[in-house]
Amino acid sequence: MKRIIIQLSDVLREKGVTSKELCEHVGITEANMSILRSGKAKGIRFETLAKICDYLDCEPGDIIKYGGFEDDEETA
Repeated sequence: MKRIIIQLSDVLREKGVTSKELCEHVGITEANMSILRSGKAKGIRFETLAKICDYLDCEPGDIIKYGGFEDDEETA
């Protein structure tokens, strides 16, 4: 099964923005940002995604990709 891949860390690095700066602009905790950046989040609100894209001047597709396969152990 394919999975959703979060590339927020890559975009932050490309834009020269820290996670802390983004948290302050978006209004979420650093703990929640860490969960999102690690790809362990179960979902993201469109409002939060829009704020992230606004601040980073990017598109949702720059942050969220579809592809790669989950390990068999994770799907068992």
